[in-house]
Amino acid sequence: MTETVKIRIRNLYKIFGADPQSALEEVKKGIGKAELLKRFGHVLGLRDINVDMREGEITVIMGLSGSGKSTLIRHLNRLIEPTAGRVEVDGENVLDYDEEKLRHLRRYQMSMVFQKFALLPHKTVAENAATTLKVRGVPKREYLPEAERWLDRVGLHGYGDHYPHQLSGGMQQRVGIARALTSNSPIMLMDEAFSALDPLIRTDMQDLLLELQTELHKTIVFITHDLDEALKLADHLVILKDGEVVQQGEPQHILLNPADPYIEDFVSDINRARVLRVRSIMTPLEGDEVPADAHGEIDWNDTLENMIALSGGDTSHSYIVTRDGKPVGTLDMADLVRALVPRVASDPLARRS
Repeated sequence: MTETVKIRIRNLYKIFGADPQSALEEVKKGIGKAELLKRFGHVLGLRDINVDMREGEITVIMGLSGSGKSTLIRHLNRLIEPTAGRVEVDGENVLDYDEEKLRHLRRYQMSMVFQKFALLPHKTVAENAATTLKVRGVPKREYLPEAERWLDRVGLHGYGDHYPHQLSGGMQQRVGIARALTSNSPIMLMDEAFSALDPLIRTDMQDLLLELQTELHKTIVFITHDLDEALKLADHLVILKDGEVVQQGEPQHILLNPADPYIEDFVSDINRARVLRVRSIMTPLEGDEVPADAHGEIDWNDTLENMIALSGGDTSHSYIVTRDGKPVGTLDMADLVRALVPRVASDPLARRS
């Protein structure tokens, strides 16, 4: 994971309709989505999107239906053309690409995992996983072993000769992930990739993705409407409403500091103990002095739920927080209890940066 920005989006607008450029002027004057549709018959897809997606991180874009999240991800590989703005990959504006460079982007730099699996029913599982390599012109004797390698990695050893209809939904989605990994593209686009799966299978797929990411460090753009999923997966979380970014940042910070009532509603029903991490509420150490009266050590990435279990619910306890075995802070259980109470945007503490 680095600080390098892999994908940079600047001033991105998308308006659907007969005359989007004229409608764009009205949008820039401040007209809202509903009024734009009523008065001008145009649909506001995206309004002035500005997001940096860092190399090796998972950026999750979430929002309710109609918020613009799927529209946004389809701009990254130009499945949708913008009305205005820039989409840069490795510093190059992909909106300036000709057909050849755009083809290269889609074949070599970006892979995509769809909600509906998008497997070819007449092809075997291995052939589906090798689709991108075959399109690139890689010989069959080379692409099939590579596909089998990634099928093994996602837990589908021995299924290469099967056909999609012989697999469960969760297994079919594993094929979709294997296909994206077989392409060896540095960027993975995942549009509601787990939304069609049963809850238990969905959890398994989330765990698999995190396990693979620990090893591979891909730049992943993940679309979801589920906040629990977003908080579990995201290094950087972007929340959309009506085509606009309402709030973005580190998920723990958003949960503790909702920017407005819309975000408050999103986070109000979250099990905070299960989602919040010790690192988000600890007190950093000043110097090298470690308190002598601590009741033990905890990892800075532990959940508050784990802390409650460790302490037996005793709010008088305090702990040394460690990262990679080294003390970095302290945590008082009283602070933990306060963190479990949702803050609102009107709270002055919620406005701290």
